[in-house]
Amino acid sequence: MEIKQAVFVTSIGQISQMKDFGKPEIAIAGKSNVGKSSFINFIANNKSLAKTSSIPGRTRLINYFELNKSFMLVDLPGYGFAKVGGEDKDSWDKLIGSYLTTSLELAGVALLVDIRHDPSPLDLHMAAYLEHYGKPYFIIATKSDKLSRAQMNKQLDIISKAFNKDKSEIVPTSSLNKTGKELVLEKIETLINNFNKNREI
Repeated sequence: MEIKQAVFVTSIGQISQMKDFGKPEIAIAGKSNVGKSSFINFIANNKSLAKTSSIPGRTRLINYFELNKSFMLVDLPGYGFAKVGGEDKDSWDKLIGSYLTTSLELAGVALLVDIRHDPSPLDLHMAAYLEHYGKPYFIIATKSDKLSRAQMNKQLDIISKAFNKDKSEIVPTSSLNKTGKELVLEKIETLINNFNKNREI
């Protein structure tokens, strides 16, 4: 798969505003500081597609992007930022959960974790949530440029063990060094193809 077209479509802040574009959706989930916006720009070949910020937790909306006029990337609000609490956090969590359980076009989820750190309880909770509801997902380890090859391999072992996944199922990426894109796009294409096949049955 090669991304030749990528555009921002819309943002929603309430589940009642959820859109159905009639195209498969790949959701992007992860903690607030995992680098989701940079990852989206990297994958889409558009450095200004998703707004990046040095302040974690800025994205509190669900953002829809159309790629290749054939599928949607859906950027979910980041979870786990300490300064978000109370009613804001509750509504935020409900927005994420409602999307994941009610979207009719959800083909799968790319779950992002920071390769420099062990997966957090929230990361593991998200994976368990997706498995409970039968949502296909794969794991992306961002910021691989921050580690040496030996350190990266060690962290991949830790991440794969934490999620009970084979090490080969974890995709290390770097938006800075432009690595990992081909494998990510392969996995996205597989999710979309499986989704379309199941819809035809």
